[in-house]
Amino acid sequence: MSELITKCTAAKDAAQKLVSVSTTEKNDALKAIAKALTDRADEILSANIIDIENAKKNGTREAMIDRLTLTQERIISIAEGVCEVAALNDPIGEVINMTKRPNGLMIGKKRVPMGVIGIIYEARPNVTVDAAVLCLKTSNACILRGGSEAINSNKAIMRVMQDAAYSCGIPEGTLNIIEDTSRETATALMKMNGYIDMLIPRGGKGLIKSVVENATVPVVETAAGNCHVYVDEFADLDMATEIVMNAKVQRPSVCNAAETLLINSKIADKFIPVIFRKLIDAGVEIRADEASKKIYPDGVTTATEEDYYTEYNDYIISVKVVDGVSDAIDHINKYNTKHSEAIITDSYENAQKFLNEVDAAAVYVNASTRFTDGFEFGFGAEIGISTQKMHARGPMGLEALTSIKYVVYGSGQVRS
Repeated sequence: MSELITKCTAAKDAAQKLVSVSTTEKNDALKAIAKALTDRADEILSANIIDIENAKKNGTREAMIDRLTLTQERIISIAEGVCEVAALNDPIGEVINMTKRPNGLMIGKKRVPMGVIGIIYEARPNVTVDAAVLCLKTSNACILRGGSEAINSNKAIMRVMQDAAYSCGIPEGTLNIIEDTSRETATALMKMNGYIDMLIPRGGKGLIKSVVENATVPVVETAAGNCHVYVDEFADLDMATEIVMNAKVQRPSVCNAAETLLINSKIADKFIPVIFRKLIDAGVEIRADEASKKIYPDGVTTATEEDYYTEYNDYIISVKVVDGVSDAIDHINKYNTKHSEAIITDSYENAQKFLNEVDAAAVYVNASTRFTDGFEFGFGAEIGISTQKMHARGPMGLEALTSIKYVVYGSGQVRS
């Protein structure tokens, strides 16, 4: 608890100083961080090996170990992402609009930092970098609390970033990581009113639920990703096959991977044998409804109600045959986590109906759900994917980490 108080206090002090740090100074620090990550990659990888070995000893699933694992190539990619953030426009200080009132007052809205942003996340050390650099770019101090699975990696990454940023004049206390990974400390962080201005959880359903239910500080909810691909009766089936395989298999451990495949009954006889064989050949376990199993029973288990609610983060997919686009939409809106949903169709009418009626942060026509990502959306990085409807929704880039203040220019006006 003393560590938490110390670092929250330092972050709050740093946040007050950050408002005076120029865009050039922030960008120089980000470039220094990128260089340091690659220059000191061996140090980071050595720490990561310890985390991976511990994960294997604890019986962690391979898909989750993939999320934890760093390589030289991944570190280079992370560093490139930092440089992309440095190249982005700085939103801080932007005047969104300015209007003149009849009494001559000029009233505008100006983007300002949130202040201190807390992030609670699980076994993904790349989040340590993404969160820190996005906060720094937007003049926010950050307090990061990663999971115990990645603690050695996170500590090494934070040391590298702190050394680089502070050597460029960024106020000390801007970048913080909580080394105590106990549940008690995480719960205490959720209640640091007066220190934390916004808290963002990133992780599985259990983590999100815990933060939403226990936090007394403002929370941006980033839900788990129970994502769907619906193959319509008017779909190009070759395209559908490519998209389904990419959405499920390309990296199944991430939140924008597809977990459920919905297939229109009119093309089920033709499409199911093709896609099931490909999924099974790729090592995917299929849990399907009875209609699907009648068409292709070999190596397929029966889906339960719980399967349709589940984010597997693994080589598992649930499948259901539906009667049409309306049936698909009803299924998605019942079971999804409002993350990312896709329709494969050549029908403009069905595509528009899907776009309009599906309740999700990102909705795709003829593309993989794997694109819901800050890098892919051109944000340079993301601090999370918000599935709520207030303040920010979808991949959260720089603007999502800002607030606004009204600025008012007068020439002696008084109110009568």
